[in-house]
Amino acid sequence: MKAVVAHAVNEFSVANVTLDKPKTGEVLVKMKATGICHSDLSIINGTIRWKLPSVLGHEGAGIVEEVGEGVTNVKPGDHVVLSFVPNCGNCYFCDHHEPHLCAQNKPHGGLIDGTSRVKLDGKEITVMSFLGNMAEYCVVPSVCVVAIDKSHDFKAAALVGCGVTTGVGAAIKTAEVKPGSTVAVFGCGGVGLNVIQGARSAGAAKIIAVDLSAERMELARAFGATDVIDPKTDAFKQVLDMTNGIGVDYAFEVVGMGKLVEACFKATRMGGMTVLVGVGRADDRFSFNAMIVPFTAKTIRGCMYGSANFKVDFPMYLDLYRQKKLDLDRLVTRTYTIDEAPEAFADLEKGVNARGVIVY
Repeated sequence: MKAVVAHAVNEFSVANVTLDKPKTGEVLVKMKATGICHSDLSIINGTIRWKLPSVLGHEGAGIVEEVGEGVTNVKPGDHVVLSFVPNCGNCYFCDHHEPHLCAQNKPHGGLIDGTSRVKLDGKEITVMSFLGNMAEYCVVPSVCVVAIDKSHDFKAAALVGCGVTTGVGAAIKTAEVKPGSTVAVFGCGGVGLNVIQGARSAGAAKIIAVDLSAERMELARAFGATDVIDPKTDAFKQVLDMTNGIGVDYAFEVVGMGKLVEACFKATRMGGMTVLVGVGRADDRFSFNAMIVPFTAKTIRGCMYGSANFKVDFPMYLDLYRQKKLDLDRLVTRTYTIDEAPEAFADLEKGVNARGVIVY
């Protein structure tokens, strides 16, 4: 079968690999759609350090082909969305209603048991985040899948696996954006656009989009931004001008850059919240004056997977999509075949898509 494999830093290709059958507690999924996410690119370029070679892909939807022993939550023929964070249901975090922090989420390149089912040239290779679903088929832990209504478009369902859940969830679950509030979103790629959608759905009165790309600025407006800012100008001054000199109630950093985190924090009003959604390099840092945080009473909050309980949230977001309260169709600005994966990643680097999706 074909899969997109990162062989070394800045070296990847569409390769032929073999796939073993699912073991106990595992599921074989025939992939129907896989989103092209910036985190995949981050493994390719070394921003996220990963054991290579590895099959990429962590945002997708497909059809269950086979289940291993002991699997009861899905059956062959089910349409499923895949989660790159397990939900074991038994650990401290799952018991305390924080399954997005599940103790089994210790990505090491394998499945729950630490081994992979994928082989390249006869040798076992790793998979991205328990999934490696940028492939025609994948074997994944059953605690990483949830069945969905078969009427849903696979492309839209795939996006719920990462970008929609992370972005919309950042606004409505992590930050709990209040009606009538002011919001700034720094970085308006696929996840940032979903932060904007989430803030709009929560009833934010002003949503300020900040991005270098003119194309993304237009998309931001289409998804609910009331104002846009080019950060090559003085973004902080413009945010203040738009908020009567106060700053925003909520500022979201959706790129993963220390300097941009500092800019978001600066643009947040006293008593407001800065939410860190973007994943930066391991060696990147940001800093604040030690006196500022207590005196301004600002909150800095990390956002892991939009604070998702994916077993509940995936169907919920798809139901909101069905009700036309979330626009997932316009997020998919281009589809690709798996053989066109190199072009898809080139387009991702250029910032020309809201989201590109591989369709099988």
